[in-house]
Amino acid sequence: MNYHDYMTAAVQWAESAGMETLKYFRSSNLRSVTKQNDFDVLTEADKASERIIIESIRSTFPDHSILSEESGESSNPDSDWLWVIDPLDGTTNFKQGLPVYSISIALQYRGETVAGVVYAPYLGEMFSAYKGGGAYLNNHPIHCGRNGRLSTMVTATGMPYDRAVHPDNNLGNIARVSTQVRGIRRMGSAAIDLAYTAAGYFDAYWELNLNLWDVAAGILLVTEAGGIVESIRTDRNHSVMAGSRESLDAFRHLIE
Repeated sequence: MNYHDYMTAAVQWAESAGMETLKYFRSSNLRSVTKQNDFDVLTEADKASERIIIESIRSTFPDHSILSEESGESSNPDSDWLWVIDPLDGTTNFKQGLPVYSISIALQYRGETVAGVVYAPYLGEMFSAYKGGGAYLNNHPIHCGRNGRLSTMVTATGMPYDRAVHPDNNLGNIARVSTQVRGIRRMGSAAIDLAYTAAGYFDAYWELNLNLWDVAAGILLVTEAGGIVESIRTDRNHSVMAGSRESLDAFRHLIE
């Protein structure tokens, strides 16, 4: 299989998982638990989506390894191929009945992401990319915006789950950026933030202390859409800034 074929398989799995999540969305019977603290929520929809994706991978590529937010790493740890999954990114939104949530699936070969999808089921938006093949929204090519004028930028960010106890919680950056740009949006799904940056809906995006499953597919979308992704921390897990070169040249000095 080539990278495009892997992407196509991921699209199909994301669609199936997305249909399953819609069965739970805005249901009064949705069950949930907190994971690390009251800020970090897990629902039965997360587990149902994960089950569909993992079973699909195992049946199609039994020798591949899997890293998923809810279940950790499984399958063959010695494989060159690693599927990185966030079965429901934006669980807080989902639990509240807000439609901005996504399913993120990425495939890495020897540590490099070569295919990825971010799917927003309620919104009907399927973002997809593969190495060397460009990035797409519902099969239409997308490209990062090239706005280099800071005062007209619309940016996106989020806050880490440990923001109440860790001093590097992004609040200072948010306060600083908010006075310099047209707007800041907090969508509640890092995967969607990166996908929307790839499509030019956001001029720039930054966030601290994410996990690989939050960003693997989205980073590929941005780079295949002509943008760049930079690391902004060495000690806070996956902390990234993304956008076109023109946008980041105007924006990056605001982030500390």
